[in-house]
Amino acid sequence: MKVLVLDGVEEEGLLALRREPDIELDIRSKIPEDELVRIIPEYDGMIVRSATKVTAQVLEHASKLKIVGRAGVGVDNIDVPAATEKGILVVNAPGGNTFATTEHAMAMMQSLARNIPQAWASLRAGNWDRKSFMGVELRDKVLGVIGLGRIGSAVAKRAQGMEMKVVAYDPFITEERAEQLGVSLMSLDSLFKLSDFITVHLPLNKESRHIIGQRAFSLMKDGVRIINCARGGVIDEQALYEAIKSGKVAGAALDVFEKEPPTDSPLFELNNFIATPHLGASTQEAQLCVACDVAQEIVSALKGELVRNAVNIPSLSPKTLSEIRPYLLLAEKMGKFVAQLVSGRISALEITFSGNLASQEVAPITTAVLKGFLDTMLQNMVNFVNAPVLAKNRGIDVTQRTSGENGDYANLVTVKAASDKEEISVAGTIFGRVDPRIVSIDGYHVDAVPEGHMLYVPHIDKPRIIGPVGNLIGEHNINISAMQVGRKVIGGKAIMLLSVDAPVPENTMMEIAKIDGVVGVKNVSL
Repeated sequence: MKVLVLDGVEEEGLLALRREPDIELDIRSKIPEDELVRIIPEYDGMIVRSATKVTAQVLEHASKLKIVGRAGVGVDNIDVPAATEKGILVVNAPGGNTFATTEHAMAMMQSLARNIPQAWASLRAGNWDRKSFMGVELRDKVLGVIGLGRIGSAVAKRAQGMEMKVVAYDPFITEERAEQLGVSLMSLDSLFKLSDFITVHLPLNKESRHIIGQRAFSLMKDGVRIINCARGGVIDEQALYEAIKSGKVAGAALDVFEKEPPTDSPLFELNNFIATPHLGASTQEAQLCVACDVAQEIVSALKGELVRNAVNIPSLSPKTLSEIRPYLLLAEKMGKFVAQLVSGRISALEITFSGNLASQEVAPITTAVLKGFLDTMLQNMVNFVNAPVLAKNRGIDVTQRTSGENGDYANLVTVKAASDKEEISVAGTIFGRVDPRIVSIDGYHVDAVPEGHMLYVPHIDKPRIIGPVGNLIGEHNINISAMQVGRKVIGGKAIMLLSVDAPVPENTMMEIAKIDGVVGVKNVSL
């Protein structure tokens, strides 16, 4: 078997592959896509870092390829859906750069507090200027951590060692888990108001994009300092520039940018702004660690063994996978659906399998629910292997149940989420052999295809609600492709689920919420 290694992966990290007599390595630097398309049919496995783009066109020609390994965390440069469709496993190394990124975030915070880069530049220019670089101490300052995953938790731990008070925002972390970390959980707005330093540790998705923007800066203390070693786009860089210029923000330190390299960023004009060129994971130890992790995954996959960090599909026997494959997609969509409906801090998820499914291997389906649920916030950091661990680390109690009762369906998957504010349940099944459906929301019968964009509108069952909702959506030239309405009793509570061709704008949702009888409205994107 042949494995192609690109992008300068650490040689020492490939020892696991070199020890295998049946595996031949072909180590090259970055190559153009047309050449990769030409040679990829020869290979059974491939390892890349961030430079090589593993596109759908490349994968289309990968007739022998069984696995693509990303020596790092993000898989943005790999077309994961295309790989999944071709049955190609995609793995990454999610834990290999935790300490490197954590230490870089701490270094950036300390450099920002004490003006170290600016002082060095001045000294190197021949100046002995002590007054211009007066700093602040970290001791007794409030550090706001946005995102308490692996890296955010590690930063919190180190900040506490420097006698900082740590507060945090993370909707997937329970109070119990926060207490274990010694961190005070609070709302995002409260964090903005209280923090002297703010560090971001979130993936980039629709919820986190520009989570720190003009409104957030207006809530912050005067003289706050901002650090981002996570993902570009989490901070609105234009709003950051204006906040620094106005004096609202005393300084900022970024390792990542919306556009990289950021050659024309106005931030570089500011004396109290410091930056590094995406160095968070750039340590010898981290690069070696991720190479070792991925090399071992490649060996396991090519031997037909289980892998630890699968991004796209679970590791199952072909027979089991063929039987439950349709339910994996349904379950992941249901997890995403529930995550976008439920409000508050999640404490428990209960997944119940009814009918013929009760006698099947349903654990992977439970994992698919968790992956979809957690993906809403964490996205590419979640896979079929680490989803249960991530749920446990966030204090979510996951229960799997089976029931032989058939009810109205031969097979039924029910997902119930409990938070500190409410409980939401969603049930789904497969029509025929491949058509996923959501058939119940909180006991209200519906028949909805879980895909695309949806609008969920709980309301009182009475006239003059459906029409006004449709009119408001139509005024924005958004087409409604399907509508489901469910009720239990005449005149009681009812639900409306609309399939729409585009997300409904926030201001339109606010107008819908004002309609007499509407008790809520939420966008759902699947």
